[in-house]
Amino acid sequence: MKSIVVIGATQGTGRELAAEYARRGARVVITGRSAERAEEVAAGIDGDVTGLALDLTRPAEIGDALKSVESVDRVAVVGMVRDVNTLADYDVARAVELSTTKVVGYTTVAAVLRERMTPDASVLLFGGLAKDYPYPGSTTLTAVNAALVGVVRTLSVELAPVRVNSIHPGGIEDSPFWQDKPEALEFGRKQTLTGRLGTMRDIVDGCVFLLENPFATGINLSLDGGRH
Repeated sequence: MKSIVVIGATQGTGRELAAEYARRGARVVITGRSAERAEEVAAGIDGDVTGLALDLTRPAEIGDALKSVESVDRVAVVGMVRDVNTLADYDVARAVELSTTKVVGYTTVAAVLRERMTPDASVLLFGGLAKDYPYPGSTTLTAVNAALVGVVRTLSVELAPVRVNSIHPGGIEDSPFWQDKPEALEFGRKQTLTGRLGTMRDIVDGCVFLLENPFATGINLSLDGGRH
């Protein structure tokens, strides 16, 4: 039986990834900012699932948040902070929060759990296509998602033989975040070569490949329907 920790799994793709591993018989730990919410979501997933409180914007507290986690085979860091922050009205506090979450927070999770990872463990970090396709207000988001490419390169060396990869999804049609953005979804659909947007199931399949393929490490996978 494998064990997996999914950071940021109280909704959307993170929850779907946790549910997939629970179906496979893994011991699953999910986290959210609220202990109550994480426990509620964990109770709603069939299988051996535990919910913990963890806030990626407070990396100094991540060690304490994960102290109950013992040996771990898979780590997926999905949690993020959404941000549209234009230069005309640049909010420094929001920019620092996002940068802390995706660079310092993600790296801290790996650092905290490194001695508890099994020799065939793997780590997956979530980025996004803003790293390749910037838009007004995405400066900080584009920068931190691009930074994950460097984080993967260094962690895959430093943690070897533990494997480290990242996934950068395009628009996810059935994700809760996109449900009230039909115009953005239609624009994204027109940019793909497949003529459709991704689903959470598509992204989970990509996650499982990166987490489970024993020869996959140092990969930054854009899963975007061939956006052009």
